[in-house]
Order: sequence, then C-alpha cells, then structure tokens
Amino acid sequence: MRVLVAMSGGVDSSVAAALAVESGAEAVGLSLHLSEGASRCCSIEDARRVAEQLGMRFYVARYVERFRREVMEPFADAYLEGRTPIPCVACNKRFKFDALLARARLLGAERLVTGHFARVDRDEAGRWRLRRAADRAKDQSYFLFQLAPEQLERVWFPLGGLGKAQVREHARRLGLVTAEKPESHEICFVPEGAYAAAVERLRPGAGRPGEVVDEAGRVLGRHAGVHRFTVGQRRGLGLAAGRRLYVTGLDAAAGRVRVGDARALEARGAELAQVSWMGAPGDTRALRASVQVRYRHPGAKAWVEPRPGGRARVVFDEPVAAVSPGQAAVFYEGDVVLGGGWIERSLP
Repeated sequence: MRVLVAMSGGVDSSVAAALAVESGAEAVGLSLHLSEGASRCCSIEDARRVAEQLGMRFYVARYVERFRREVMEPFADAYLEGRTPIPCVACNKRFKFDALLARARLLGAERLVTGHFARVDRDEAGRWRLRRAADRAKDQSYFLFQLAPEQLERVWFPLGGLGKAQVREHARRLGLVTAEKPESHEICFVPEGAYAAAVERLRPGAGRPGEVVDEAGRVLGRHAGVHRFTVGQRRGLGLAAGRRLYVTGLDAAAGRVRVGDARALEARGAELAQVSWMGAPGDTRALRASVQVRYRHPGAKAWVEPRPGGRARVVFDEPVAAVSPGQAAVFYEGDVVLGGGWIERSLP
C-alpha cells in the first residue's frame, strides 16, 4: 500500500513516517511550505533528512500565499473583531487534510499519514469515527472536529495509541535526526506567542486605542487595541484596581475592553455557528455531551441543541468560565467526537 506522510520536521511526524515504513507501506513524504517564518518544531530540511534516513521519496508543496489569505489574515481579523481565533483548526482542515488528501490521490496513495495524536476506527455499525488519543494529555482531536467521515476513512494516525515518551523512544531507537528536537506549542507564524505583534504585522495600523471599563460601564483605564486581549485574561491589564480583575468581554466596534471579577466570566451556555457533525445528528432533539470550549479545557457536561442553518446552542449543567467567541466548542460522547462549532457568543 502506498501512503502519503505529512512531515513537518518535528519528532511526531518523523516517527509517524517511520512507523508507516516499518508497517511495510510504500511511504512518500511531503512537507507543506506555509509561511516564511516557522516555529522551532517545524523545518522542511529536517523533514527531508528524516525522509532520506527512511529511504522515502520526498516532496514539498508550497501554499504560502493561500495560507496567508485563508489562515493568517483571518486570524488577525478575528483578533481585531474581538474574537479569539484558533488558526490550527483551519490549517488542519484546509491544508493538512483537504489539500493533502487531494495530493495523495494524484500520487496514487491510498491513505494519508500524519503525526496527530488522535484515533480513527469504526463503530458497531461500520461507520468511521474520530476518537481521542490514548494519551489524553497529548490528544489533538479537538482540532480535527471539521473532518468529514469520508476523510476519516482515508487517514491514518500511527501515534494515536502512543504517549509522548513512547514517541521519543521510537525516534531514538531509529536514530532519527529529530529524536531530541524540542517540542513547540506555539502557532507556527506567531513566534514566542507574540499574538499582538503578529496581528499588527499582518494588519498594520488596524488596531486602535480605547477604554477599559467595568461591568457598570465605569472607565478604569485605557488600552492600545482590543487585539491585545482575550476573554479570561488577568495579566497585563495595566490597572490598579485593588482587586483581581479579568477580561470578561471585548466590544471591538466601540473599542472597549470590559473587565470584572471571576464570577462575571461564568457562562451558562453558548450560541454556535458553522457546526460540523461527524455524521448527521439525526434530528433536532437535544443530545447529551461533554463539551470542550478550548484546547486545554477538560470538558463540561451539557445539552447540545441542533438548530437550523448549521447552528447549535449549548447549555451547560454548571456554569463554565471564559467561554470565548472565536474558539471552538467540540462535543464528545466518551472519547468519541460527535461534532463541534464556533462560539459566536456566550450566554451569561
């Protein structure tokens, strides 16, 4: 079987490639050239060196202009509109899966292999489903909720059943050049996590100063742009209020950053748009799920109410803090992904 392996130059995708080769598949490596700047974990040259070590053919696909247009600029615009985006979801959907599955067909590859920590299998009825990785601390299924069932049929996640320590052991055993490469948790085009600087670089002059106000509308200070803040943020507010304050809301149109105490962060639910299901929900009745509202959120029990027009409402059993517009809300039943959508607004 011929497989196409997405290779970033990090240890995870390197081990995924090695495991594909060890399985007996004819593995072909491909790196995506997405931006001129890259994080420490990603390097096309390191990917090329690993491919050479493993005896694989290797290609590079350039998507710099399209990536800027479809991922980087919407990321900047979201911050300027007072939302907190997750560019990795759009990147995974449009480039690491849509684009690479198309290239896999051109290369005659039956499956696409990536280094994601997630699992794919069939349920009792034979339907493909996406599940959390065995290592919950490394699980990346949250970022993959937009994948379609027909795409799940063609992907292979060799790391889904492994922990990070096991991945490192495989890399050392094989003598891969990426075996000791440090891990990076930053967005590839946002070096050192400098989000505001990235926004200002992509949209020069777009940010504007405004007021910081409390829940009663009293002006507590000034700020240099709403793109410098996210809901739930506590540090860097520049306020001497004598009490612990958090960002509770962003009004980009008025240029206001709203702050309050921890209780003001709590939400009873959320309105979602552009909802994707890992299979049709079947009807419009509410379903029970654990809903994860950000990558490191442990999930909260809730009712999910499907609505017309690709929308849904989530109602939590207990209030949840920092439900931020622009983030994704992903629905789970146990470790199985049911679907997810984009948080349009929280329900206070």
